[in-house]
Amino acid sequence: GYRPAAAQRLATARLHRPRARRLGTDLVLRAAVQGMLDQAWSPEQIGHALRERFPDVAVRQLCHESIYQAIYDRDSVLSRHRCGSLRTGRRRRRPRPRGDARTPRSLRDMTSIHQRPAGIADRAEAGHWEGDLITGALNRSAIGTLVERTTRYTVLVHLPDTHTAFATRDAVIAAMDQLPRHLRRSLTWDQGKEMAHHVQITAAIGAEVYFCDPRSPWQRGTNENTNGLLRQYFPKGANLRVHSAEDLAAVQAELNNRPRKVLGWTSPAAALSALQSPHQEAAVATFA
Repeated sequence: GYRPAAAQRLATARLHRPRARRLGTDLVLRAAVQGMLDQAWSPEQIGHALRERFPDVAVRQLCHESIYQAIYDRDSVLSRHRCGSLRTGRRRRRPRPRGDARTPRSLRDMTSIHQRPAGIADRAEAGHWEGDLITGALNRSAIGTLVERTTRYTVLVHLPDTHTAFATRDAVIAAMDQLPRHLRRSLTWDQGKEMAHHVQITAAIGAEVYFCDPRSPWQRGTNENTNGLLRQYFPKGANLRVHSAEDLAAVQAELNNRPRKVLGWTSPAAALSALQSPHQEAAVATFA
C-alpha cells in the first residue's frame, strides 16, 4: 500500500539529486553548457539560455546552482579548466570587496555628481555614461572603460602607451566621438587625475562631465560592476599594454553580446540597437 513517509523520503531524494549529473549522459546538454562557458557566460545566463533553447525539454533545463555544482565537481565532465570559465576565475565564490584605494583628489572646475540632473539616475533616457580606468601592475598601464547606464553597453578605450590626463582626454574624445549625438548626453567619472582635462572633453563631445565624491565607487555602480566583469580578461597585476586595439574590440563585442538579466535577458548590443533610428544604425555598428 501507499506509505506517505516513504513517498516523502523518495520525493525529497529526487529533489536533491544533483541535476548536474545530466551533463554526464546528455551530450547535447553538455555541449550547450560548455559552449556558453567558453564564451564566458555566467551560470545564471546559461540557465536562462537553456530554458529558451529547450522550452519543452525539462531534462535539459538546469538552474544556475546546478551549473555551479557541475563546474566545482571534482569529477566534472566539463572542461579541465572549468574554473577559469567563471568570470572571477576563482574556485570558491566570495563577495567582492568594496572600496577605492586611490587617493582622493579635487579637480579644477569640476561639476559634482550632486549637481547632476535627477533624471539621469532613473535610466529613463539613454546617452548617460559612466567611465573609469582599470589599471595594471603598479598602475603603469591602463584601459579606459565607458558604460552606458540604460543599455549597459560598454566601450573599451585603448591607452597603449600611457594614461596621463592628455592621453586619456584624447582617447575618451575619440571613443565618444563615434557615438551618435543623442547618445552623448553626460559622463560620470571619479576624481582621478587622468580627468584633469575634463573641460576640454566636455567641449569636444558636447556632454557635461560629472564627478563622484572621493572613494564613492557606488556612485557609478554600473561601471564598477562592468570593471569587475572585465577583470576576467584583464587581471589585476598584469601588463595591460600587451593588449592591442583589436584585442579590446574582441572583448568589447563579447561582453556586449551576452544576455543580461537586468535587461530582461537581451544583450547590451541589442538594447542599444533598439534605440537607433534607421539612419543612425550605421554609426552604432562601427563599434558594436
